[in-house]
Amino acid sequence: MTFQLEDRQGSLAKVCQALGDRGVNIVAFQPVISEGKERVRCAVDNPTSAKKVLKNEGLGYSETAVAQARLRHRPGESARAAARLGEANINVRHAYCGVGASTNTPVMIFGAKEVQQAAAILNRTAAAA
Repeated sequence: MTFQLEDRQGSLAKVCQALGDRGVNIVAFQPVISEGKERVRCAVDNPTSAKKVLKNEGLGYSETAVAQARLRHRPGESARAAARLGEANINVRHAYCGVGASTNTPVMIFGAKEVQQAAAILNRTAAAA
């Protein structure tokens, strides 16, 4: 999901705290600042509760399907996953990373138009590792 904040000290902390208070774990996130606004893309373990939190905080949000890859923790894994997508002519529009909640495994989130095809490729890539 993606939401937007004012680019002010503490604004991200306030939302993260509100999510945590409702038991929502942020698996991965990417804040980007532009023109006085902070756009935050995040993957959470409980989207339904996260939507309620954002609404309670007066924040609009959008949802976009993304492909998630659980990667081995070693050099070159992100490059390998991205290369597989490129070989399939899938253009990665955005990517960010985090850590799996129960496994502490690196998690890469890829945004692409062909998200279902990307997810299938990433699943095969992870299985082959």
